[in-house]
Amino acid sequence: MKTAIKYIISKEKGENLESIIVKSSQDAATFCRQFYHDDIGIYESFFIALLNRANKITGYVKISQGGIVGTVVDPILVAKYAIDSLCKSIILCHNHPSGTLAPSQPDKDITNKIKAGLKLFDVNVLDHIILTEDDFYSFLDNDLI
Repeated sequence: MKTAIKYIISKEKGENLESIIVKSSQDAATFCRQFYHDDIGIYESFFIALLNRANKITGYVKISQGGIVGTVVDPILVAKYAIDSLCKSIILCHNHPSGTLAPSQPDKDITNKIKAGLKLFDVNVLDHIILTEDDFYSFLDNDLI
């Protein structure tokens, strides 16, 4: 069975992702920022980073791309890639083209929904990073995870 979206692992792209260890929200934001280029201020996209037990990045997936005011995130797709990759934890990441760092209520709701669903499989949601062109917001640093 083929999947519509393939998760990227280090061997597939010739990257040494497992040398990247996430120890802080700044580490997570720095890693996630590579997913965005000139489009960070144009449309909203949602990614997940996959991590092993040692908090080393093993892969990442683009879950969705939307418009200028939002994107649809399907928790089933998030769970699928977390389970398929056998990761121990994930970091959620999306951008706010508006430049506003504060999470919306839908941002909080989807984070809690994904966190509750993955808990059934002992997969932790370590953080949810919101990026703007110049800064980032961490759910963990702001006690929302």
